[in-house]
Amino acid sequence: MKALLKKLVQTDTSAGKGELSAAKIISEEFSKYGIESQVDSWGENRANIVARVSSTGKKPAILFVGHLDVVPPGEGAWKYPPFDAVETEGKIHGRGATDMRGGLASSVTAICEIVKSGIELQGDIIFCATAGEETDSVGVKRFVRNWDKNTKLAGVVIPEPTGFDIVVAHRGILWLKVTTKGKTAHGSAPHLGINAITSMKLFLNELDNFKFDVKPHKLFGECSMSVNTICGGKAINVIPDKCSIEIDIRTLPDQDYKPIIDGFKNIFANLKTKDQRFNAEVEIIRITEAMETDSKHPFVREFCSAVGINETKVVGFTTDGSIIKQLGCPIVIFGPGDSAVCHKPDEYIEIADAEKAVQYYKKIIAKFLT
Repeated sequence: MKALLKKLVQTDTSAGKGELSAAKIISEEFSKYGIESQVDSWGENRANIVARVSSTGKKPAILFVGHLDVVPPGEGAWKYPPFDAVETEGKIHGRGATDMRGGLASSVTAICEIVKSGIELQGDIIFCATAGEETDSVGVKRFVRNWDKNTKLAGVVIPEPTGFDIVVAHRGILWLKVTTKGKTAHGSAPHLGINAITSMKLFLNELDNFKFDVKPHKLFGECSMSVNTICGGKAINVIPDKCSIEIDIRTLPDQDYKPIIDGFKNIFANLKTKDQRFNAEVEIIRITEAMETDSKHPFVREFCSAVGINETKVVGFTTDGSIIKQLGCPIVIFGPGDSAVCHKPDEYIEIADAEKAVQYYKKIIAKFLT
């Protein structure tokens, strides 16, 4: 497991690099145990990998779904190079070590060890690792489009880092870009222009009082919103004719995003009635639905029994479960690693946690498929 984990951490699959190299590493690992896999590649370097361990077919299959991509290292200082997979004090350091090389290596190893044991499976094990989860989920969308609808699933396991919490729900994503438009002029004569940054200030003032037209969720409470980027102006002596912000909204299960868009447009209209020069538009950057599995679902209860953990939880971050739910089966997110270190310099995973995950996944497979 550790060797596979290090190989994956040493492989840069951040945006622009592609996932093909990581897919090949996993494919080679499966082949050592006689497990057939298919690397589905497109473009120059994008890829998914899918593997299937066949059984007697008496029981529904279990699907493990992870992602091959990682976020870029960023500009922060790293104590250890982000793609060297340095091992120290029982940890492996590197970009993606927690999110989610640990979960991938552990689930692959568990599947390989189950096959090596020779145990007779009553249901198939299906494994998929996909492209682009950190950006646009292009890989899992491709996987779902090609899914064999005749395959019966007991449930899905997503080995994201949850610190071994059993997660049954997460928020969705609505990323919006708001742009205000103005009129350029010389900085010495601002009255001849329309300052787009000033217009944006008016909108941001109104946004402070924006209310979401949705009931609080019993587990998540309210949905959240934060303005995380702003861009405007080209020179200190030029009145800016354009200003843009990007807004991160985390939505609730079954929440409709359209009233949010309409609410923003109402703000624009109200501001325009006060000043006809106000001009703004809103653009959708990304929509990812929330995901929720009933904690009382038989799959969840059996899952809890298999790993010896009774409590289920919810998280604020999103996963490809929002798209996998189209398969119409229960989903549990469960894996090694502390999500608090994800996407940060000196990301790491405890080797003991990754090894513990192997044993958990083997218990899950045995519970549902034997």
